[in-house]
Parts: sequence; C-alpha cells; structure tokens
Amino acid sequence: MDIQEKAKQWLHPSFDEETRIEVQRLINENGQDLLEAFHKDLDFGTGGLRGIMGVGTNRVNNYTIGMATQGLANYLKKAFKGEPIAVAIAHDSRNNSDLFARKAAEILAANGFEAYLFESLRPTPELSYAVRKNDCKAGIVITASHNPSEYNGYKVYWEDGAQLVPPHDKNVIEEVRKIKTPSEVKTDYRSWNIIPLGVETDRNYWESISSVASEQHESDLKVVYTPLHGTGVKSIPQVLDLLGYQNVEVLEEQATPDGNFPTVESPNPEEAAALKLAIDRAQKTNADIVLGTDPDTDRVGIAVKDNKGKFVLFNGNQTAAILVNYMLNKWQKSGGLDGNQFICKTIVTSELLTEVADQYKVKTYNTLTGFKWIAEIIKKKEGREKFIVGGEESYGYLIDDFVRDKDAVISSVMICEAAAEAKKAGSSLFNELLGIYQNVAHYQEKLISITKKGIEGSNEIQKMMSDLRSNPPKEVTGIGVSLLRDYQSQEELNLSSGAIKGIELPKSNVIQLVLEDGSIITARPSGTEPKIKFYISVRGDKLSSAREYETAYNELQSKIEDFVKDLGF
Repeated sequence: MDIQEKAKQWLHPSFDEETRIEVQRLINENGQDLLEAFHKDLDFGTGGLRGIMGVGTNRVNNYTIGMATQGLANYLKKAFKGEPIAVAIAHDSRNNSDLFARKAAEILAANGFEAYLFESLRPTPELSYAVRKNDCKAGIVITASHNPSEYNGYKVYWEDGAQLVPPHDKNVIEEVRKIKTPSEVKTDYRSWNIIPLGVETDRNYWESISSVASEQHESDLKVVYTPLHGTGVKSIPQVLDLLGYQNVEVLEEQATPDGNFPTVESPNPEEAAALKLAIDRAQKTNADIVLGTDPDTDRVGIAVKDNKGKFVLFNGNQTAAILVNYMLNKWQKSGGLDGNQFICKTIVTSELLTEVADQYKVKTYNTLTGFKWIAEIIKKKEGREKFIVGGEESYGYLIDDFVRDKDAVISSVMICEAAAEAKKAGSSLFNELLGIYQNVAHYQEKLISITKKGIEGSNEIQKMMSDLRSNPPKEVTGIGVSLLRDYQSQEELNLSSGAIKGIELPKSNVIQLVLEDGSIITARPSGTEPKIKFYISVRGDKLSSAREYETAYNELQSKIEDFVKDLGF
C-alpha cells in the first residue's frame, strides 16, 4: 500500500485527536519520518514488541499495544478453551509505560479475563514471579529494558513465568497479525476485572529471595547502589535491608524513577558511563562494591576494588563466573550436590562457566541467546534435575527457579553475599575472580556492537550475515578456523575433515567460528535493537599467581584486538 494512503487510515475518527494531528503533520511533510513510521507494521517478534514511541504502524503507541493485546487474548482463548484466564501486568519507569500497562489491562478485562495489574512500577522479574504466584495463564511487562529513552516495548510471558517459546511464540504472532485495525480491539470492560497487585506480592517475592540468601546482620560490607532511574529502587534496597545489610547507599542523583534518564546517555549497566556517578560516590565513601541495574531490573552491572584500591568494572562473563563459583561452592559446603544439579548459559557466554561447573561435577546446558531458553531448560528438567544458577554475558543472571527470567534483584543480593563472605575472609570479589583464573583458566572476552539504523541499516546487517555465512574466513591472524557453527541451518562444519554434525538447538541467525586455539568468535544480529553484535572469547592458561594477572590480561586483550583488526569489525 502507498505510504501516504496507509497513513491516512490513521486520520479516521476512531483515532484520538492528538494522534490525528501528528499523522497529518507527517503526511504534509511527506519525508523520512513518515516512511519510518508507516513503511511496515511493528514486528511482534518472539519476545513481543520493541520500538520507538510515536504515531504509526511501525511505532509503539496505544494502538499497536492494543492490537497486540487483542491478538494475545484471542490466542489465550484458544489455548485455554473453557478455562478461566488471568494475566499479570507490570511496567517500568519509561515514559508512557504506565499508560500502556493500563491499556493492556483494560483490553484483557474487556475480553472477560482477570487482569492483575501492579499498582505502580515494578521489576520485570517480579512480574515473572507474579504470573506463577497468581496462577495466571500469561504475563505482560511494558519495558524496553536498557534501550534509549525514545523506546518502549511489550514482553509476553506464559503460564510458567517465562517468556514465550515455541509453539506459543509463533502462535501468538499469528493471532496478532490477524488484527488489522483498532476497531477489532475490545474496549468495553468491567472495572472489577482489573485486580491491583502491590505490597503483598512484593513481600512474597522478597521472602522467596531471602529463603535462598544468607542473613548478613554482622556484615560491614559497604554498597553503593544505583537503579539508573528505574524500578530497582522498589526492591533491591528493601531486600538487602531485610537480610541485614546495614551500609547500603542508594545513589540520590539516580534514585528517582524517570523515563528521560536525565543523568545518563543510556541506562545500560553494560556501559561504563552509566555507572560513573555511582563509582565516583563509592570512591569518595570508601565503599566495597557498586551495583547498577537497568530500568526494568533484570540486569545488573558491578564495580569492585582491585588490589590497588581502584574501582574496576566486571563484565557480564566475570560476574557470571563469580556467581556460578559462589553458588556451587555454597551448595557443596551444605552437602547439596549429588549429581542432579545443573547450571545454564547461552552460547555467547564464556566457556569459563562450564569449566567452573566441571570442577564441581555439575552439568552445564548451553542455550540460544535469550533467557527464555534458559527458562525452557529449567521447565524441561523440573522434577528430575535441580537448577542452581544461570547467566548470560549481557549482565543477566538467575539464582533458583521461582522466577523464570533473568533477575537483577536476587542477583544483586547474591553478589553482595559473595562480596560479604569474601570480605569476612580477608579477600574481595576481585581476588575471588583471580582465584578462578588461577584454579580453572584465564578467559577474556570482548563484545563489539555495530549500530545500523533504519531500513538501510537492516539491509546492511542482513548482508553482513549473508557474506559471513557464504564466505567464512579460513583463518584469523594466522590461527586456523576449525569449526563453523551455523545455528540457522543447525549444522556444525569441521573445516579440516568436511564432516557435518547437527546442532540440537532451535534455528537462530547466529554464526560461530571456533579457532584451533579454542578462541570463539560469534556474529549475531540483535533481536531488540538495530545492531549486529560480534562476541570474541579467548582462553589463556591458568595464572600461577595473582601477580601474573596484569601481564596475562594485556596479552589476551592484545590477541582480541588483533582479531578485531584482521576481521575488520
């Protein structure tokens, strides 16, 4: 359909006046903004919607949220035919998140469902918890995670508290795509079908976390925490207080929820700039550790003191290694390891986690990128094997299984516990990491994200993946490529022998090169942002002593930079 004609449909009186005025402006200008807003329908992907807020079919707004919710409702009626249906709904601190959450609740209520709506912003993992706690068939959270302030999104969860996986993801998408206009969305609801969630759910969630953690009333651990203007302020300080941590400072400048994220360029704990204010404060107050969570509190970044007293940032692989080692050691000390426990990680997360788990004789399951796949493994193994801990390099971790998504609340608590125990023993998290490098292996990783915005950018990303797939390098800096893993075709090719082995994971647009020295290079387009990501992991020998770390670190980082230059990223 002609873009102008498609846009003119949004001038119908069924759209609110503010929307009609803005659409008319775009039509009059007839420029790139009109094209970007209407050239396609916003994709309802396997995790839901995510995009820039604004008018148009390719934007997040009341109408695209409404049509997505009606499509979800139609599928729920088919999947749970004749059963009562309840859905839990939460939202983060982003602009319009509360309005979109209320809109979704009203549409679900209009479909005859019970809509459990949190009374105010809450962490995403608490939504996952609430789905199971309230016997809901699904859950919705309005969030765009760590994306810039102009974005928002809509994530869908199933009755197990995990994000949608096959066949439900594709089936929901199919139903959503059947909804062509807002007139197909039910809006006549009964207010008693919208049930508020609040303090009682909070307390139950915090108590579940407390059942896994150890009390720390004697600890003198000093913590500086920043919620980065997000939802973490509603849970993390409260749970740490409940467990007895007496020296927790919430960074005042970033404590107030604000969808404009005024003190940061990006509310992403993966980026050093996001934690700068907290680190400056920690340095000034002589704190032991810095925690920073993203707006929906499913991911956490940390900074710890090195042996010179300077704060250094841990990357997601390093924090995951600390958590895996700490939790498995805790289970071992309590006599809980009997061969029926496991950890989970994604295929782009460091193999260091596998090597740590091997030392405790605990199984590791690898999954595709995305915590929904870790949740799927937990569900499949339930009743036969016990999940202890899981993680992904993008700063998402989970301990225990009462939540079925990455959870920065329980992760922050257990990071603090590991730090408190290390401090009590005269050590630190930095030294605990060096201990892993001495006892297991020394790994270093690097993530390169290349942003390609708009229609042209999307085509460029597709071409980069196509070129890598059809013409992979035979060697990198003189090191031969031994294996080519193509998760799209679900095949692993041995470049020396030509042998092909199947990959027993769902199809995904990911290509992985395994070099002869064990280094791994992975290419993957982001599923939530206009980016292509390259993950590089290199393995070194065990450190013979902590004093070797700086030299060994520089050698591995230099190797990574050589890879980057050779591949032209």
